[in-house]
Amino acid sequence: MKKINIVNPGVLAGLIISLLVAIASCLPTEGAPPAEGDQGILGGSLPMIIFIVLIIVMMYFTMMRPQRKQQKERQEMMAQLRTGDKVITAAGIFGVIDSISEDSVVLKLESGATMRVTKNSVVAKRDTGNTAVARK
Repeated sequence: MKKINIVNPGVLAGLIISLLVAIASCLPTEGAPPAEGDQGILGGSLPMIIFIVLIIVMMYFTMMRPQRKQQKERQEMMAQLRTGDKVITAAGIFGVIDSISEDSVVLKLESGATMRVTKNSVVAKRDTGNTAVARK
């Protein structure tokens, strides 16, 4: 099974650049005399460092953690696919699994035709119960 990259490289690069800019702004400049009442590197920049750390923590809990959870649930669903399961593909095709191989699934459609799709294109299992809506 293919390993899927969970962390978006763009987000990771943005975090690293933000962190480097924050660290660089905390360092004293060369040749500049210390200002009156200067508290050193951590004294004046500590609130900014705490703010950046809080932003990174918030990004983790709002973006990366839910994505990992969703991906884990999808992998579990893919591992539980069995012959006879009713599924929906990414293209919106409803079918019943006729056979499963390592990387593809053969679906039997309502018309009786069969269709081979990649295993990753299966996005959800349908309920096996009656989902019809009663009409008056």
